[in-house]
Amino acid sequence: MKNTDIKLILALIPIIFLVSSCREPEVDPVADGNDGEQVITNPIFTDAEVNTWIHTKMKEYYLWEDDMNGLDDSDLSLSPDAYFESLLVEPGDIDRFSWIQESSEELRNSLNGVSTIFGFKYKPFYANPERSRIAYAITYSLNNSAAANSGIKRGDFITKVNGQDLTSDTYRTALNTETATFTMGTYDGGVISDTETSIAVTKEETKAEALQYYTILELDDKKIGYFVYNQFLTSSDQAVNNMFGEFKSAAIDELVVDFRYNPGGYISSAEVISSLIVKDLNSNNLMTKQIWNEEQMAKRNSGDLDTFFLTSKSGLGTLNNPGTLDRVYFLVSNGSASASELVINNLKPHMDVVLVGEHTYGKSVGSITIDDSNSPQRWAWGMQPIVLRSVNSIGEADYGTKDGFLPDIEITDNRLPFVPFGDPQERILGAALEHMLGSEVLAKARKGSKTIATSEFEAASNIAVYGNHMMDRPEMWITEFPWEK
Repeated sequence: MKNTDIKLILALIPIIFLVSSCREPEVDPVADGNDGEQVITNPIFTDAEVNTWIHTKMKEYYLWEDDMNGLDDSDLSLSPDAYFESLLVEPGDIDRFSWIQESSEELRNSLNGVSTIFGFKYKPFYANPERSRIAYAITYSLNNSAAANSGIKRGDFITKVNGQDLTSDTYRTALNTETATFTMGTYDGGVISDTETSIAVTKEETKAEALQYYTILELDDKKIGYFVYNQFLTSSDQAVNNMFGEFKSAAIDELVVDFRYNPGGYISSAEVISSLIVKDLNSNNLMTKQIWNEEQMAKRNSGDLDTFFLTSKSGLGTLNNPGTLDRVYFLVSNGSASASELVINNLKPHMDVVLVGEHTYGKSVGSITIDDSNSPQRWAWGMQPIVLRSVNSIGEADYGTKDGFLPDIEITDNRLPFVPFGDPQERILGAALEHMLGSEVLAKARKGSKTIATSEFEAASNIAVYGNHMMDRPEMWITEFPWEK
């Protein structure tokens, strides 16, 4: 085919869509036997067809479906994303989290930790007292990411992207490029300044590893397990269970879980981690109960939505709960969200839980991915509506507000540069260790570490991000219905 022919076809496509969107759709509520969903029988593709499917699925699963507009009261002429938004109940207030994406494949990839990114997570800080410049303070680089392979690590600073200063107007969008040259910074006297070092990095498709770091600290005759867990991914469940096997063999006395940079993920992985930590693990003990909309609840038997602690799991075998823990410390921030908060809530009725840092994000509801199940698919849209909320074994879920969980030990993570994970000098870990062991023991432990000079800086934002809206989205989701387990 000639290039001119291709251009002609491409030029005609918008015209076809324009004409078809003006036609009145014909609706057949029982066409094709699609589980009773109304299907547009007009053979020319229209947004009304997708929108009818969106409404049907939302009416079936949406947590607040009783408050949705009916199909006849909705505007089927809207684009699918706008139509989806029009169905949400008080978005930003009651429903803060439902979303839709044009590619369900990209949606599912992002939920599994696969995204094309530089691979570092940062927290923006003002680089000078005048607040005229901002620096990215690197919280960590994903293992095996482009950033990590280029040498960018926790404690580094980035002051320029492609030679341009970072400011309040530009720092949120500066990473919207496939390749970038980063000017690295240094801390000196309360100012983060440019250095002559620059690092060029190109975004790569990266598969995140949830388990970023772990160690066993031996302080004051105690063995303290510590790990940094950055996303709830089923692909990392085996690595987490193996790590707990090491903790169990070492007979750890205490545990510190670092959720500061964890926006959530799979509920099934949250159940695994809850079971690995809980005191007196017993598979007869209730972990959590899910609450769905009235239609779904009416279909279920009592107990269908109950989840109990796990002593083993298919594909993992026996879970390596240490059996030595009476309490657990969680390091948290405003970016600790959803499945992170679920683990905390699961454990509160069963053991002493100590939160160190800042208040959490506040998300007690979960979602499921819905896309077209026809083969071949009629459209690529995928949506992630809120379908459930969770309560723990005593019926509590007191973290579903914008304040989330309040910390037991409140301390701001604003001393720069960031100290390596696992170092007792690290500010938030140090606060947990001080509460656990006392200030004298902590001071002694810090003498064994290389002294790192730090100063307090003012953050431009309280949440550490990748700068990628998919990877940064706070989320908690399921891959299978609990009544089908």
